[in-house]
Amino acid sequence: MAEEKMRRVAVLGGVRIPFCRSHTAYAELTNLDMLSAALGGLVDRFALHGTHIDEVVGGAVVTHAKDWNLAREAVIGSQLAPTTPAITMMQACGTSLQGALGLGAKIATGQIECGIALGSDTTSDAPVVFQRRFAQRLIQASRARGFGEKLSAFKGFMPGELAPQPPSTSEPRTGLSMGEHCELMAKEWGITREAQDLLAYESHKKAAAAYDEGFMDGLVVPCAGVFRDNNIREDISLEKMAELKPVFDRTGGTITAANSTPLTDGAATVLLASEDWAAKKGLPVQAFLTIGRTSAVDFVHGEGLLMAPTVAVSDLLRQTGLALQDFDYYEIHEAFAAQVLATLKAWESEDYCCRRLGRSEPLGSIDRARLNVKGSSIAFGHPFAATGARIVAVLAKLLQSKSRGRGLISVCTAGGMGVAAILEGPK
Repeated sequence: MAEEKMRRVAVLGGVRIPFCRSHTAYAELTNLDMLSAALGGLVDRFALHGTHIDEVVGGAVVTHAKDWNLAREAVIGSQLAPTTPAITMMQACGTSLQGALGLGAKIATGQIECGIALGSDTTSDAPVVFQRRFAQRLIQASRARGFGEKLSAFKGFMPGELAPQPPSTSEPRTGLSMGEHCELMAKEWGITREAQDLLAYESHKKAAAAYDEGFMDGLVVPCAGVFRDNNIREDISLEKMAELKPVFDRTGGTITAANSTPLTDGAATVLLASEDWAAKKGLPVQAFLTIGRTSAVDFVHGEGLLMAPTVAVSDLLRQTGLALQDFDYYEIHEAFAAQVLATLKAWESEDYCCRRLGRSEPLGSIDRARLNVKGSSIAFGHPFAATGARIVAVLAKLLQSKSRGRGLISVCTAGGMGVAAILEGPK
């Protein structure tokens, strides 16, 4: 069989609902409610009513047992053709970006013509479970054949077994939260409180400007009476930010509520396709997804939990022959301002690039004016699984306006992983 040429993967655009701080506007909504709203917005924007999509891929990080196939349920409740298959997957904060990369690979090789990557998360509706011992009693009772057997399942029962186990964001292998891990990174890389606050300040200002100038039009559809992300602070003040106390290390820490992402509810989607499919639908190409990479670090034995994107990006550059400076836009997910700044310092460090990345010289610095030019997660918020799709949609729209540009995406995730990708303008 003759080898077939790889096809270009078109990003046609993305739609999301406004992101809201947890326990605020979306407190009564589920992941499925939000994902359905975002998917419905995508269907409306691209006139996909009754359209068969070859694959829908994505999911959520914080889920209930009933959400076992969240993506498919969202499809069934949408106006897409019911023949559209959907796959639920999860890679923490990289979920929807990883979904896009998987779909892109299938489009490039001709396996499918179109796909939707998506993600949703809510910590307002986080699952609260019983202690394992009590849960086992309930299972045993449900399998009992008579009242006596049911009663025996609770022999030796202690009231303490009823104490619920709330969800935790701590890493199972270390017992430390992501914020505590990031504090360790901030100390290792010498990231100052002032630098973190300034990056967060700029994120809010850029995000507010993006709405004011109309850039967000078409990217965000209303949900539950909300029309705009409710975490953006147009009137943010560096002076007020400086007054906040550290959250994760109260004695010598630098990470605060202001220079971190808040717990957030929301959902996002992005549509990808072959050029032929896009042409048949009359849909313009915003950008092309060209390549992606996933990496991991050994955070259990001392590496920075959120440093894996430095490795993923280095691998991408090595594979493509590009330099770190060969990009018009850099979209680095702002889990914490300290994470972004540690990443930039690592790329500038000769020791780190030689020792960890296997390079003969540092990757170097980037033009900070090209970094997160429309704001990022600190301002918009960060519903874990939705962030990748949000970033792809924003970068694709930026590249459509520039036509010939190139953009780099870097997303850190729990579990010491990172996902990176490159998008190019339509020409």
